Amino acid sequence: MPFFERIREDINSVMERDPAARSRLEILLCYPGLWAVWIHRISHGLWRARLRLLARLLSQLGRFLTGVDIHPGALLGRRLFIDHATGVVIGETAIVGSDVTIYQGVTLGGTGKGHGKRHPTVCDRVFIGNNANILGNITVGQNSRVGAGSVVLNDVPPNSTVVGVPAHIVYRAGQRVLITDPHDIKDPLSDALIALADRVELLEQQLGGKHAAAAAPFAAEEAERSAYREELDRLSDYVSMGEGI
Repeated sequence: MPFFERIREDINSVMERDPAARSRLEILLCYPGLWAVWIHRISHGLWRARLRLLARLLSQLGRFLTGVDIHPGALLGRRLFIDHATGVVIGETAIVGSDVTIYQGVTLGGTGKGHGKRHPTVCDRVFIGNNANILGNITVGQNSRVGAGSVVLNDVPPNSTVVGVPAHIVYRAGQRVLITDPHDIKDPLSDALIALADRVELLEQQLGGKHAAAAAPFAAEEAERSAYREELDRLSDYVSMGEGI
Protein backbone atom coordinates (compact mmCIF):
# COMPACT_ATOMS: atom_id res chain seq x y z
CA MET A 1 0.00 0.00 0.00
CA PRO A 2 1.39 3.48 -0.86
CA PHE A 3 2.76 5.53 2.02
CA PHE A 4 0.06 8.22 1.91
CA GLU A 5 -2.69 5.61 1.67
CA ARG A 6 -1.34 4.11 4.90
CA ILE A 7 -1.41 7.55 6.51
CA ARG A 8 -5.07 7.98 5.55
CA GLU A 9 -5.85 4.52 6.91
CA ASP A 10 -4.10 5.32 10.20
CA ILE A 11 -6.02 8.57 10.63
CA ASN A 12 -9.34 6.88 9.93
CA SER A 13 -8.60 4.13 12.45
CA VAL A 14 -7.82 6.70 15.17
CA MET A 15 -11.01 8.55 14.31
CA GLU A 16 -12.93 5.33 14.94
CA ARG A 17 -11.16 4.36 18.17
CA ASP A 18 -10.51 7.63 19.99
CA PRO A 19 -13.60 9.53 21.21
CA ALA A 20 -11.41 12.58 21.91
CA ALA A 21 -10.56 13.00 18.21
CA ARG A 22 -12.71 15.76 16.73
CA SER A 23 -11.36 15.94 13.20
CA ARG A 24 -8.87 14.29 10.89
CA LEU A 25 -6.86 17.51 10.75
CA GLU A 26 -6.54 17.46 14.54
CA ILE A 27 -5.29 13.86 14.39
CA LEU A 28 -2.76 14.76 11.71
CA LEU A 29 -1.37 17.71 13.65
CA CYS A 30 -1.74 16.70 17.31
CA TYR A 31 -1.14 12.96 17.63
CA PRO A 32 2.59 12.25 18.20
CA GLY A 33 1.88 8.51 18.47
CA LEU A 34 0.99 8.51 14.78
CA TRP A 35 4.03 10.59 13.92
CA ALA A 36 6.18 7.96 15.67
CA VAL A 37 4.63 5.19 13.58
CA TRP A 38 5.16 7.12 10.34
CA ILE A 39 8.77 7.93 11.19
CA HIS A 40 9.34 4.28 12.03
CA ARG A 41 8.13 3.17 8.62
CA ILE A 42 10.86 5.26 7.02
CA SER A 43 13.55 4.18 9.50
CA HIS A 44 12.49 0.54 9.10
CA GLY A 45 12.92 0.84 5.34
CA LEU A 46 16.42 2.20 5.90
CA TRP A 47 17.14 -0.64 8.35
CA ARG A 48 16.12 -3.26 5.80
CA ALA A 49 18.29 -1.51 3.22
CA ARG A 50 21.18 -2.03 5.68
CA LEU A 51 21.58 1.70 6.26
CA ARG A 52 21.63 0.92 9.94
CA LEU A 53 23.26 4.06 11.31
CA LEU A 54 20.99 6.34 9.32
CA ALA A 55 17.98 4.34 10.48
CA ARG A 56 19.05 4.66 14.10
CA LEU A 57 19.61 8.39 13.76
CA LEU A 58 16.14 8.84 12.31
CA SER A 59 14.59 6.75 15.10
CA GLN A 60 16.34 8.91 17.70
CA LEU A 61 15.00 12.02 16.00
CA GLY A 62 11.54 10.48 16.20
CA ARG A 63 12.11 9.75 19.85
CA PHE A 64 13.04 13.39 20.48
CA LEU A 65 9.96 14.67 18.64
CA THR A 66 7.36 12.22 19.94
CA GLY A 67 8.62 10.63 23.16
CA VAL A 68 8.27 7.18 21.57
CA ASP A 69 11.35 4.96 21.18
CA ILE A 70 10.80 2.40 18.42
CA HIS A 71 13.81 0.46 17.25
CA PRO A 72 14.07 0.49 13.43
CA GLY A 73 14.22 -3.30 13.40
CA ALA A 74 10.79 -3.75 15.01
CA LEU A 75 7.93 -4.99 12.81
CA LEU A 76 4.72 -2.99 13.15
CA GLY A 77 1.38 -3.96 11.64
CA ARG A 78 -1.29 -1.76 10.13
CA ARG A 79 -3.42 0.77 12.03
CA LEU A 80 -1.26 0.78 15.18
CA PHE A 81 -2.57 3.45 17.56
CA ILE A 82 -0.18 4.74 20.26
CA ASP A 83 -2.36 7.00 22.40
CA HIS A 84 -0.70 9.84 24.34
CA ALA A 85 2.62 8.41 23.14
CA THR A 86 5.03 9.50 25.87
CA GLY A 87 7.34 6.84 27.26
CA VAL A 88 6.52 3.98 24.88
CA VAL A 89 9.47 1.68 24.10
CA ILE A 90 9.38 -1.04 21.41
CA GLY A 91 12.48 -3.23 21.10
CA GLU A 92 14.38 -4.41 18.05
CA THR A 93 12.86 -7.87 17.60
CA ALA A 94 9.34 -6.96 18.71
CA ILE A 95 6.46 -7.80 16.38
CA VAL A 96 3.20 -5.87 16.65
CA GLY A 97 0.11 -6.98 14.74
CA SER A 98 -2.66 -4.93 13.17
CA ASP A 99 -5.28 -2.82 14.99
CA VAL A 100 -3.26 -2.81 18.22
CA THR A 101 -3.80 -0.03 20.78
CA ILE A 102 -0.94 0.99 23.08
CA TYR A 103 -1.15 3.61 25.82
CA GLN A 104 1.61 5.74 27.33
CA GLY A 105 4.51 4.22 29.23
CA VAL A 106 4.26 0.75 27.67
CA THR A 107 7.44 -1.27 27.17
CA LEU A 108 7.82 -4.15 24.75
CA GLY A 109 11.24 -5.12 26.05
CA GLY A 110 13.74 -7.92 26.20
CA THR A 111 15.31 -9.87 29.03
CA GLY A 112 18.97 -10.70 29.36
CA LYS A 113 21.68 -10.14 26.77
CA GLY A 114 20.95 -13.00 24.41
CA HIS A 115 20.75 -12.61 20.65
CA GLY A 116 17.94 -13.59 18.32
CA LYS A 117 14.26 -13.10 19.04
CA ARG A 118 14.19 -11.57 22.51
CA HIS A 119 11.21 -9.20 22.41
CA PRO A 120 7.45 -9.88 22.51
CA THR A 121 5.05 -10.69 19.70
CA VAL A 122 1.76 -8.84 20.07
CA CYS A 123 -0.98 -10.28 17.87
CA ASP A 124 -3.87 -8.48 16.19
CA ARG A 125 -6.40 -6.36 18.08
CA VAL A 126 -4.57 -6.37 21.40
CA PHE A 127 -5.13 -3.56 23.91
CA ILE A 128 -2.21 -2.67 26.22
CA GLY A 129 -2.92 -0.36 29.18
CA ASN A 130 -0.62 2.41 30.31
CA ASN A 131 2.71 1.58 31.99
CA ALA A 132 2.39 -2.13 31.22
CA ASN A 133 5.61 -4.07 30.63
CA ILE A 134 5.68 -7.06 28.27
CA LEU A 135 9.10 -8.65 28.51
CA GLY A 136 10.93 -11.41 26.69
CA ASN A 137 10.21 -13.60 23.70
CA ILE A 138 6.57 -14.23 24.56
CA THR A 139 3.30 -13.94 22.64
CA VAL A 140 0.18 -11.98 23.53
CA GLY A 141 -2.69 -13.68 21.68
CA GLN A 142 -5.15 -11.84 19.50
CA ASN A 143 -8.05 -9.89 21.03
CA SER A 144 -6.35 -9.93 24.44
CA ARG A 145 -6.10 -7.07 26.93
CA VAL A 146 -3.21 -6.21 29.24
CA GLY A 147 -4.17 -4.19 32.30
CA ALA A 148 -2.43 -0.96 33.23
CA GLY A 149 0.77 -1.43 35.22
CA SER A 150 0.96 -5.16 34.55
CA VAL A 151 4.23 -7.02 34.05
CA VAL A 152 3.74 -9.84 31.53
CA LEU A 153 6.43 -12.53 31.60
CA ASN A 154 4.58 -15.49 30.05
CA ASP A 155 2.48 -16.15 26.97
CA VAL A 156 -1.08 -14.81 27.03
CA PRO A 157 -3.74 -16.97 25.32
CA PRO A 158 -6.04 -15.34 22.75
CA ASN A 159 -9.18 -13.56 24.00
CA SER A 160 -7.79 -13.15 27.52
CA THR A 161 -7.37 -10.34 30.03
CA VAL A 162 -4.29 -10.27 32.27
CA VAL A 163 -3.47 -8.02 35.21
CA GLY A 164 -0.97 -7.84 38.05
CA VAL A 165 2.74 -8.10 38.81
CA PRO A 166 3.52 -10.61 37.49
CA ALA A 167 0.46 -10.74 35.26
CA HIS A 168 -2.09 -13.54 35.60
CA ILE A 169 -5.27 -14.28 33.66
CA VAL A 170 -8.53 -12.93 35.11
CA TYR A 171 -10.77 -13.36 32.05
CA ARG A 172 -10.62 -15.89 29.23
CA ALA A 173 -13.10 -15.98 26.35
CA GLY A 174 -15.41 -13.70 28.33
CA GLN A 175 -15.46 -15.96 31.40
CA ARG A 176 -14.10 -14.97 34.80
CA VAL A 177 -11.08 -17.07 35.83
CA LEU A 178 -11.10 -17.79 39.57
CA ILE A 179 -7.74 -18.46 41.21
CA THR A 180 -7.87 -20.93 44.09
CA ASP A 181 -4.19 -21.82 44.28
CA PRO A 182 -1.80 -18.95 45.18
CA HIS A 183 0.88 -20.68 43.09
CA ASP A 184 -1.14 -19.77 39.98
CA ILE A 185 -0.43 -16.08 40.57
CA LYS A 186 3.34 -16.72 40.59
CA ASP A 187 3.88 -13.78 42.91
CA PRO A 188 7.27 -13.74 44.70
CA LEU A 189 5.38 -13.64 48.01
CA SER A 190 3.11 -16.58 47.18
CA ASP A 191 5.29 -19.12 48.99
CA ALA A 192 5.43 -16.93 52.09
CA LEU A 193 1.65 -16.48 52.09
CA ILE A 194 1.08 -20.22 51.63
CA ALA A 195 3.46 -21.03 54.50
CA LEU A 196 1.71 -18.46 56.71
CA ALA A 197 -1.74 -19.91 55.91
CA ASP A 198 -0.51 -23.45 56.72
CA ARG A 199 0.96 -22.22 60.02
CA VAL A 200 -2.32 -20.53 61.01
CA GLU A 201 -4.26 -23.72 60.23
CA LEU A 202 -1.86 -25.78 62.34
CA LEU A 203 -2.15 -23.38 65.27
CA GLU A 204 -5.94 -23.48 65.05
CA GLN A 205 -5.86 -27.27 65.18
CA GLN A 206 -3.54 -27.23 68.20
CA LEU A 207 -5.64 -24.65 70.03
CA GLY A 208 -8.78 -26.65 69.27
CA GLY A 209 -7.21 -29.77 70.79
CA LYS A 210 -6.11 -27.89 73.92
CA HIS A 211 -9.57 -26.44 74.41
CA ALA A 212 -11.09 -29.90 74.18
CA ALA A 213 -8.60 -31.31 76.71
CA ALA A 214 -9.19 -28.40 79.07
CA ALA A 215 -12.96 -28.82 78.87
CA ALA A 216 -12.87 -32.59 79.62
CA PRO A 217 -12.53 -32.35 83.50
CA PHE A 218 -15.66 -30.22 83.72
CA ALA A 219 -17.80 -32.56 81.65
CA ALA A 220 -18.51 -34.88 84.61
CA GLU A 221 -19.44 -31.93 86.86
CA GLU A 222 -21.80 -30.57 84.23
CA ALA A 223 -23.47 -33.99 83.94
CA GLU A 224 -23.96 -34.08 87.75
CA ARG A 225 -25.46 -30.59 87.73
CA SER A 226 -27.85 -31.57 84.96
CA ALA A 227 -28.94 -34.69 86.86
CA TYR A 228 -29.43 -32.64 90.05
CA ARG A 229 -31.62 -30.11 88.22
CA GLU A 230 -33.75 -32.90 86.75
CA GLU A 231 -34.20 -34.40 90.24
CA LEU A 232 -35.31 -31.04 91.65
CA ASP A 233 -37.83 -30.67 88.84
CA ARG A 234 -39.38 -34.06 89.75
CA LEU A 235 -39.53 -33.26 93.48
CA SER A 236 -41.17 -29.89 92.91
CA ASP A 237 -44.42 -31.67 92.14
CA TYR A 238 -44.57 -33.06 95.72
CA VAL A 239 -42.72 -30.52 97.85
CA SER A 240 -43.98 -27.03 98.59
CA MET A 241 -41.43 -24.53 99.75
CA GLY A 242 -42.05 -23.52 103.36
CA GLU A 243 -44.28 -26.49 104.12
CA GLY A 244 -44.54 -27.30 107.84
CA ILE A 245 -43.63 -23.80 109.04
